[in-house]
Amino acid sequence: MTEVPALPTVWRPRTTRIVAYITAGVIVLGLIVLAVVVAPQFKLSDRVLMVAFGALIAWILHMLARCRVVADEAGLTVVNAFRTRRFEWAEVVDVSMSVGEPWPTLDLADGTSIGAMGINGAEKTLATRQLTELKTLLHARGEAPDPR
Repeated sequence: MTEVPALPTVWRPRTTRIVAYITAGVIVLGLIVLAVVVAPQFKLSDRVLMVAFGALIAWILHMLARCRVVADEAGLTVVNAFRTRRFEWAEVVDVSMSVGEPWPTLDLADGTSIGAMGINGAEKTLATRQLTELKTLLHARGEAPDPR
């Protein structure tokens, strides 16, 4: 059995963050340059909107890059692109990720499930290690003690 990770533990994708932030920087910088060198018939408002559009794209990419799963003594915090949810250990029944899925699914005690975008299936080796650590913590913290 895998050793139980120390708390607090944070799982987040590496490649997604790198690609998102580099892409955001290139887009913003490109649109700033475009706003400066564009033909004179474009007004100041057009140029400002170009830069604002770049900033909007950068914000969306940041929201994707900030995804993570945080485990602490009280439970799990799942930060997805546009929503953050907090769960106590007892609320999370299981975690699974089939081959080819983009991220794991947390099965909750109320019968619903939620994706945990902070563990990225595209990063196969890292995702496998992170998923194993999360499962180990879930079984150590989430299950009720055996009554025997």
